[in-house]
Amino acid sequence: MPLETEHAQFLASVHPYDALCVDDLEALVGQCTTEAFGDGAPVFRVGDDIQYLYVIVSGEVEVTDETDVQLSLLGPRNSFGERALLRGGPSQRTAVAVDQTTLILVPAQVLHELIREHPKVARFFDRRHPALVDAKDLTVLPVNQLMTRDPVTCLPSDTIRTAAEQMAQHHISSICVTGPECFQGIVTVRDMNAKVVAGGADPGQSVSTIMTPDPLALPPSALGMDVLHMMMERRIGHVPIVEDGQLLGIVTQTDLTRFQALSSADLVRRVAEADDALAMARVTAEIPALLAQLVGMGTRHDVVTRLITDIADTATRRLLSLAEAELGASPVPYLWLACGSQGRREQTGVSDQDNCLILSDDATDADLPYFAKLAQFVSDGLNTCGYIYCPGDMMATNPRWCQPLSVWRAYFNGWIAKPNPEAQMLASVMFDLRPIGGDESLFADLQAETLERASRNSIFVAHLVVNSLKHHPPLGMLRGLATIRSGEHRNQLDLKHNGVVPVVDLGRVYALQGQLTTVNTRARLEAAVAAGGLSATGGADLLDAYDLIATTRLEHQAAQVKAGQGPDNYLSPATLSDFERSHLRDAFVVVKTMQSAAGSGKGTLG
Repeated sequence: MPLETEHAQFLASVHPYDALCVDDLEALVGQCTTEAFGDGAPVFRVGDDIQYLYVIVSGEVEVTDETDVQLSLLGPRNSFGERALLRGGPSQRTAVAVDQTTLILVPAQVLHELIREHPKVARFFDRRHPALVDAKDLTVLPVNQLMTRDPVTCLPSDTIRTAAEQMAQHHISSICVTGPECFQGIVTVRDMNAKVVAGGADPGQSVSTIMTPDPLALPPSALGMDVLHMMMERRIGHVPIVEDGQLLGIVTQTDLTRFQALSSADLVRRVAEADDALAMARVTAEIPALLAQLVGMGTRHDVVTRLITDIADTATRRLLSLAEAELGASPVPYLWLACGSQGRREQTGVSDQDNCLILSDDATDADLPYFAKLAQFVSDGLNTCGYIYCPGDMMATNPRWCQPLSVWRAYFNGWIAKPNPEAQMLASVMFDLRPIGGDESLFADLQAETLERASRNSIFVAHLVVNSLKHHPPLGMLRGLATIRSGEHRNQLDLKHNGVVPVVDLGRVYALQGQLTTVNTRARLEAAVAAGGLSATGGADLLDAYDLIATTRLEHQAAQVKAGQGPDNYLSPATLSDFERSHLRDAFVVVKTMQSAAGSGKGTLG
């Protein structure tokens, strides 16, 4: 039936429809209807083709999955059904009315038009469904959609003059050099000026004499922001796109113009050019403002944290370079690795440092003082840049975490063989390791060996699962949220330890069970679904829940920055609308359900 006056007024008070102007709201109301459901009446079932978004006016609706496990119990002002509408395909849920329930029905076409025409509505649903993010956003755009395909090339035996003529003919600033079997190098206008015009190279010589051989390149799976950050850090203007030795395309600076990515890339460039830690600190001090800007633009939470982590990575590599300039070249190969949020590429506006050093087994006792000085130099520099010292001393400055590869191998073997509480904690941290600077070959075999050995040890896996359940979502009685009871953050939610950390812990377990090498939480969940270690429905629910919790955390930090405050992880539920609180609680219920499934070894696992 058509909306009655009180129902129209009700819809006008529900977010995000309250953001519509009067004319748009009247148009919306004119296309919606209401329907009443008795106690126990199904709104839709698993497999149904969903035609509406449902908004609850009165009563309650229980939503369950295909195994009849309750996912949420929704009350007035909540909506449901958008998942199937936005992703397409039949419903993977059942919705049943509890008591006498009245719903407003928003037709699918109307919802799609609202999302397309109203940024605030789009952003609201983007928070819960990241697939709606603009595919043209550079920060999430795969580079294979950005690159120039079939770039102009020449043979290594062609003359410099021939290469220059081709560049002039095609009005390009570089030419790629390819042999009969693979990509070999690149020549840019800068090379021509420096080596031919100023350097006096004979234009009749082969172009191979002035090309940059084996230049920095990226695979087609990289993102546009990866290209830009590489350009800013390494001070290059052209990035070839190469796969299996074959040249697929090229990206130049002129291809990258979006302000959103450029702002983070500018910080990367300035850090990479800094002469000391104090100069870097002046740049990293701008990270909170960058976070607020990115969040304000509706950027996905995992993209925001990756952009921010890129800056920390660049700072670390720059400090390693400065350390070697001061201390001299390292006596043996080494690898600096990050763990924690930097390792997972999940840094926000509040981050400490967690890192370690793996040394070549050729290292002797006489070499250790060099690496102790290097670790101190880098760790002090990071602290100066705002990445404070780890309270748990999980840093390369701790001799325990600055050891040869054989010692690290023994560490992991020991933790897996005897999973006591300390071993569980350390293994959880170290499973998030990611190489930052140095010889990456020191880690490749260690990571594969450890994952394979750990996944085969059922006792260790069981202990790690139990350890992953120690952080509880903040669920209270009677559909409430459990806030901190006392102290500085009384009546607030800890969106880190009780929000994102439970999902991070679950992602680590799925990665271990599936021997998945990725360390980013969202990527782990997606990989677990793809590998069959996590059901499609369970994975979709957990991804949605994680997206909402992580986005809420970033929005909270962005609001603090805009208010001139330092960002933290403590949110007062009173600052949220009824709608936001309800959906946030639903997300915590999903996480709790998945924790229960992981603990029991059934349900959504496997």
